[in-house]
Amino acid sequence: MKKKGYLLGALLLLGGILLFSLKEKELLIRDQDTGEIYGSFEVEEGDVFSITFIHSVNKSPVTDRLIIRGKELHAYETIYSAFGAGVQTELMEGEELSYDKDGNMVISGFHQSYGSLNLIVGTVSDHILSIHGEEISLRELCGRNASIEIVVN
Repeated sequence: MKKKGYLLGALLLLGGILLFSLKEKELLIRDQDTGEIYGSFEVEEGDVFSITFIHSVNKSPVTDRLIIRGKELHAYETIYSAFGAGVQTELMEGEELSYDKDGNMVISGFHQSYGSLNLIVGTVSDHILSIHGEEISLRELCGRNASIEIVVN
């Protein structure tokens, strides 16, 4: 009888672990102060999303791409078209510079991860979230000057 009880307990534990590991992840966009959720997007391990904005100094687009690993956001690559104050001009160890088909600079090979990504949504120009082929205006979703946090839950 004890063997059946142990077997049943082990099966229930294994089933719980499997169910927990299959749980869908969400990329949440929420207010930094109140925790109000502005948007939620189903994601999986290895999904890549990006945030594009117009750089305030050199007035050209910058795209930061991140990849989901566990519950962390890992810097994947940054894409921009013009040098200027505030954009990366030197490569760190392990980083690479290449050019895309449109001649934009692409820096990859980052070794940075974040538990959350905090930003203030643009007032003059928008921040655009691109995820699963969809582009979302963070200004429309959250409001101008909103202090937001992006996390994986």
